[in-house]
Amino acid sequence: MNPVFDLSAVLTAFFVGLLGSGHCFGMCGGIAVGLGSLPVSSGQQGSEKNRASSALLFNLGRLLSYAILGLVSAWILASVGQALNLPQWSMILRLLTAVMIFLIGLQFLFNWQLLGGIERMGTKIWRHVLPLAVRASSLPGGAGRLLLGLCWGLLPCGLVYSVLLTASAAGSAFTGAIVMLAFGFGTLPSMLGMSLAAPALSLLLSDRWTRKLMGTALILLAVLSVLLMVTNRHGEHHHAYVEPVSSAIGDFQISYGVDTEKESV
Repeated sequence: MNPVFDLSAVLTAFFVGLLGSGHCFGMCGGIAVGLGSLPVSSGQQGSEKNRASSALLFNLGRLLSYAILGLVSAWILASVGQALNLPQWSMILRLLTAVMIFLIGLQFLFNWQLLGGIERMGTKIWRHVLPLAVRASSLPGGAGRLLLGLCWGLLPCGLVYSVLLTASAAGSAFTGAIVMLAFGFGTLPSMLGMSLAAPALSLLLSDRWTRKLMGTALILLAVLSVLLMVTNRHGEHHHAYVEPVSSAIGDFQISYGVDTEKESV
């Protein structure tokens, strides 16, 4: 089944972004903290207005980048599923998502670098994007902050890759973009907080017990997503079984002249 809008996928993506704040701190903390020193307009460097404007424009670009990634990946992987003629393609992608979220949770709990290999694969693309990101960081005005955010959305990140699988299984390119936007909105509290309240938030997100709490929450989210997938699959099987049986009973009654309301004498 390919729903036009998969609410469960959107909610999963949002909570992955929200609960994965510690991962965002490790991957994007430096650039987020440094945004306050990048002036949007002359004469505003270091001001509160400048810090907020830089952070908002950067994150707007980052969210747009995520949406584009979700749209493209959903379209490509949907085409792959059709080419392979796999009816369970969407379920496979969702299961892979749950596995990756589970691994990220373990990474928070035990500091295991379980997704390092996947992220290193993404560095091949990032090498081509990095020169553009460097040039964007030196551009004056809001366009530079926006372009930097667009580039930063392509940073190799296991958390982004896991949600991309969910976006690709969402049923359409449009829904894939919505799923990635939901993930981006989930990351906003930590990313904006690191730009505007860096010292306090960095201490919180780097705290050992905070990371363990986030890791546990991500593992529970992964398990819950699998349970929901199995439950939905069981419901579809039950519906698929009951419908032919009901149809067969109806055909039998018609064939043998059985009146369900009143039997003929």
